Amino acid sequence: MYIEILIIGVIIFAVLIYNGTISSSKFFGENKGLFELLQEKDYEFLLRAKYGERVYDVSQVFRKRVFKGLIATVVVIFVFITNLKPLYILIAIVFGYLIFKTQYFDLKKFYKNHLNTIDSLLPYYLKSLEVLVQHYTVPVALARSIEDAPEVFKPGLRELVAKIDAGDSTVDPYMAFANQYPVRDSMRMMRLLYRLSLGEQDKKHEQMLSFSKTVSSLQLKAREQKYRARLDKMEKQTMTMLMCTGGASLVLMLIASFSMIGG
Repeated sequence: MYIEILIIGVIIFAVLIYNGTISSSKFFGENKGLFELLQEKDYEFLLRAKYGERVYDVSQVFRKRVFKGLIATVVVIFVFITNLKPLYILIAIVFGYLIFKTQYFDLKKFYKNHLNTIDSLLPYYLKSLEVLVQHYTVPVALARSIEDAPEVFKPGLRELVAKIDAGDSTVDPYMAFANQYPVRDSMRMMRLLYRLSLGEQDKKHEQMLSFSKTVSSLQLKAREQKYRARLDKMEKQTMTMLMCTGGASLVLMLIASFSMIGG
């Protein structure tokens, strides 16, 4: 009896949130700590990697994930409500959790499929930043680079510049950016950029030269990966064509052989 009352209460609560009687934002705000435990560490990065600036409110997108999971759980429970057992409640919770995780799995799959593309964005962005650093200080160059930066990096760059403008002169803002975008060599490049921001004017030329060489090396790696991927694709297409051609020839030979035997 108590379980049925609890389930009915959950259903009513979900309906009230859905029609706006209860504010979902207030509910999440009051239980922020709990929902932060549910959110994956790399969720925001993966979301930005796929959708860029279109995701203006990560918390709102995450709230929708949570509610989809809750609604899925309630729906399954409602199906079994006439014969509700602990096993069915467990099944409903597992099903709701899987629905909750679906978007995250899709984001991980997207990132894995587009990893080379996302990784290749950093060297080219750093190359454009290198040109700006030759004329401005590193903080000013970072601020000026935002407009033309790849969409995926813009939110992190704004946070980085905001922290520097707020007076944080440590390496922390740079490392926070690297942690937010854990692509190839991001940690090393952010450390180099930080050292460049601290360099004295008479040493700037040497530091710029080192920074430029490293960026060029990263660009070369990105191009090599791009060409390697193209070659792999061409090899696969060639092998497929050869197998199809060989298979068709074999079939024709077999048909001709059977025809001769039958004749």
